[in-house]
Amino acid sequence: MLTNKKLKLAAIAAGILGIASFAHASGGGHKFLSANNDVANQASLQRGARNFVNYCMGCHSAQYVRYNRVGADLGLTEQQVIDNLMFTGVRPSDTMQIAMTRDDAKRWFGNPPPDLSLIARNKGPDYIFTFLKSFYVDPSRPTGVNNTVLVGAAMPHVLADLQGLQTASYEGHADAEGNMQKQFKGFEPLTKGSMTADEYDGFVRDTVNFLEYIAEPVQMKRRNLGIGVIFFLLVFFGFAYALKKEYWKDVK
Repeated sequence: MLTNKKLKLAAIAAGILGIASFAHASGGGHKFLSANNDVANQASLQRGARNFVNYCMGCHSAQYVRYNRVGADLGLTEQQVIDNLMFTGVRPSDTMQIAMTRDDAKRWFGNPPPDLSLIARNKGPDYIFTFLKSFYVDPSRPTGVNNTVLVGAAMPHVLADLQGLQTASYEGHADAEGNMQKQFKGFEPLTKGSMTADEYDGFVRDTVNFLEYIAEPVQMKRRNLGIGVIFFLLVFFGFAYALKKEYWKDVK
């Protein structure tokens, strides 16, 4: 029989293997680029909100986010929100829903496009940043494009006019069992977009920044509160330590 110590070690090992398997299944072994976004950058968030409503909200909702909350957090007036962001909804207090129904979405795309309210918390900013840069031409797909991050994605390359089209190059090699495997090597530009590579990176980064913000709108307040709490605990520790020394100074 296994001892308690061995059982604990086996449980830890199983947990580590489970986490590793989940990470591999989620990321598919793809190396993600660093988004380097900053949710404290309000100008970037404003541009990201513009990008989201113009390029993403045709298919993707953000049903847990209200227009007026976005406006208040991003330093926009109610009229600015109505004029620039509210292409759906009637009142600023409405959530960011879309007109497309799930039945229509399933008929057109095969699967309804996911709501993006929590996508940044689920996948991470680096995943989204890399995904939006990784579309490539694939005539075998219904949309004419594929994606190296999410192979077989039903999403068309809605930012193709900005980025341009690119092809993906692969290198074949045999594994230990002699089976041929394809390894992604990189992208090669095919057509030019309206943006340079740096401009497109900035566009995607602003969009990812906004998605990270809506995934947790209170995160900046939470971080600032956390700093205050840590500062308070440090000061309190100083007073407590001084009081302890005063109480115990005569104890031999």
